[in-house]
Amino acid sequence: MDVLWLSQKDVAGLGLTMAEIIEAVEQGFAAHGRGEVELPAKIGVHPRHDCFLHAMPCHVGGAVDRTGIKCVSGYPSNPAKGLPYINGVHCMFEASTGRVLAVMDCAWITAWRTGAASGVYAKYFAGPEAASVAIVGCGVQGRVNLLAMKEVLPNLREVRAYDPFPAQVERFAADLGPQLPKAAFTTCTTAREAVTGADVVITCTPIVEKPERFIPAAWLKDETLAIAVDYDAAFNADVFAAGPFVADDSRQYLETQALGVYFQNGYPGPGQVYAGLGEVVAGVKPAVRAGRRGAVLMGIALDDIMTAELVYRRAREKGVGRTVEL
Repeated sequence: MDVLWLSQKDVAGLGLTMAEIIEAVEQGFAAHGRGEVELPAKIGVHPRHDCFLHAMPCHVGGAVDRTGIKCVSGYPSNPAKGLPYINGVHCMFEASTGRVLAVMDCAWITAWRTGAASGVYAKYFAGPEAASVAIVGCGVQGRVNLLAMKEVLPNLREVRAYDPFPAQVERFAADLGPQLPKAAFTTCTTAREAVTGADVVITCTPIVEKPERFIPAAWLKDETLAIAVDYDAAFNADVFAAGPFVADDSRQYLETQALGVYFQNGYPGPGQVYAGLGEVVAGVKPAVRAGRRGAVLMGIALDDIMTAELVYRRAREKGVGRTVEL
């Protein structure tokens, strides 16, 4: 069988926009809310402390009818070695036959679909006048999450950025400032300075087994939208104690919590999750745009499938990639 092989350079060079990816991921969440998605919780092994290797299968039925599995690793120690934090591949299959259609780098997909999921959540839960965004953690995730906010927050006028490495903050502002010409950038020296008074706060720090959470609810105003893309690494549990708490997939969140490592010590448990994001996108549960609203967006295989489908179609249209024999 012939299989399309797409390198990271191939995937990144296709010219897909954040707006396109948000639209695709939103369609995936809608399908999930309608019950058209089979999405088991990710499984993994942990070869080193605070490191993971996850297998993430998913089938999206309905009009999409695409299936695949991502094998991805995350090593927080890699950047210090000059290596990427995220590595892995996404395998796309033909749903009707199980035939392998493509194998593609997943690092770019993982980064951009994660930002897109935040964009979908903010599209449904951000206040209509939200104008300021705080980014805590100015690596790849901080960047793509801000690009997602650019697409869904029409009144975005202020970006506050914090990272424990000051040079990272400076590069963040220098690189992204020109892409958001209507927004003023403030480089902050503390997390508290960044998040105090912000309309939207997004934490993009490394995921660790024993987090030293450093952002309490007292630092946030009452009308804050709090988005964690780093599991429970940054926000204190009290941030999510009031107002609706959303997970990208509520069942997967609760199953992960039940394993006894993540989302412990006061994080919302059974009966305390307002909705999975798909329920809101599909109209099963109403969106909420006032008060303290919070979400943990773990990054789910549904987002990978929808983004990989975009990648595959665009690559075929442009003749990008190599065909190899399986």
